Amino acid sequence: MKIIGRQPEQDRIREIMNNDKPAFVALYGRRRVGKTFLIKEYFNQKFTFYATGLANSNTQKQLLNFTLFINNQFSASYEPPKSWLECFSFLQKELSKIEGEKILFLDELPWFDTKKSDFMTGLDFFWNSWASSQQGLKLFVCGSAASWMINKLIRNKGGLYNRITHRFKIEPFTLAETEAFFKSQGINLDRYQIVNIYMAVGGIPFYLEQIQKGLSAAQNIEKTCFSPTGQLRNEFQFVFSSLFNNSEKHEKLLRAIYGLGNRATRDQIIKKLGWESSGDFSLKLNELEESGFLKSYVPIGTNKNKKTFVIADYYTLFYFKFIEHSAKYSEGVWTSIIDTGTTHAWAGLAFEQVCWDHTTNIKRKLGIEGIYSETSTWTKSADSETAGAQIDLVIDRKDRIINLFEIKYSTSPFTITKEYDLKLRTKQSLFKEVTKTRKSVFLAMITTYGLTQNEYAKSIIQNDLTMDDLF
Repeated sequence: MKIIGRQPEQDRIREIMNNDKPAFVALYGRRRVGKTFLIKEYFNQKFTFYATGLANSNTQKQLLNFTLFINNQFSASYEPPKSWLECFSFLQKELSKIEGEKILFLDELPWFDTKKSDFMTGLDFFWNSWASSQQGLKLFVCGSAASWMINKLIRNKGGLYNRITHRFKIEPFTLAETEAFFKSQGINLDRYQIVNIYMAVGGIPFYLEQIQKGLSAAQNIEKTCFSPTGQLRNEFQFVFSSLFNNSEKHEKLLRAIYGLGNRATRDQIIKKLGWESSGDFSLKLNELEESGFLKSYVPIGTNKNKKTFVIADYYTLFYFKFIEHSAKYSEGVWTSIIDTGTTHAWAGLAFEQVCWDHTTNIKRKLGIEGIYSETSTWTKSADSETAGAQIDLVIDRKDRIINLFEIKYSTSPFTITKEYDLKLRTKQSLFKEVTKTRKSVFLAMITTYGLTQNEYAKSIIQNDLTMDDLF
């Protein structure tokens, strides 16, 4: 199967392979995001050595499993050892017989590290005592248990401290990659349909594989997310239990942010949960962010202590909003609520997130991709003198320009009325007044189908972007 997208990752792997220096490459990211697929397909499944851990197994079985991989791939006859030190010595002995380039791939690495197994001691010994000095040796490792990959490998404080030569965080597909993936599967959907699917399940390749040709976005969402046999009906709990140790706390943290309107500061989350501010709390925030469930930003005009966290995983938001509350399945359950206020409110917020995740495309459309900028939002609370206001997306540029974006999701071109034009002008004035900025402030619209061309369409709007510009 051809690799879809992933061009930056493929370019980096190519650079690693074109260098004779030994490399220890760690890939991590959200479960189902395609880490294993990328490495296997890039190398056409041709490795000097390949092994994968066993899920929910014990040390004895993991050692047997690893030994079987060695025996099968090198036509050896080792007996299962009692320690990982000995097991890795078997691997080293066999690899020593091979001259030139050696490509190793250890998949689901965290599963090897069972309780009191000393797996990390064995891996440490293998890399530091031998592999790190072997010209042309490339060790690729990956795993879906994000907390393990981040804390026990990438930020290892022991013998593997600073030994990872390259780290790859594998991100979900962009809209353009999603479109290319569908085309490779013979699925012909227009961009509005693709955006709707993306808002529900994101760019997770495994989720996109569930989409069937011949069905609309609404039909596919219902089939995969609400049907009793749908792959995503009960996916949420499975994903969390496989990603994190003590995943209950991670889930509570996400639900707290969701309960706060999906925008919350550290202090607000702590207050909501009744927890203490601690290193463990910071660790869990970091794990959720590193694995793609959270994103953070500093709202313009505030300091870094006011960092705001949002749930960045589309499927998680869709699960919290709709799937877990759905009653016994009956055909048409999703299409029956697709035009309700609740669904429209969700779609508006989800489309905002899609725009946030494609700011690179937005900057390219504006011709400012080469200018340093910071992305954030802006909110003003209502007071006795003025009403509240919110700017969905702010791009603060080094060339003394600030772009304010109003984002609107709709099923047809969006019409700016006289009243709405006044609202936009008020927002822009409030932003200038409250932030006291001396930069020029430009207002732009991002909509699904563009603006209805009337007297207000270009009255205050400097740029009119559509969903096509996000692809």
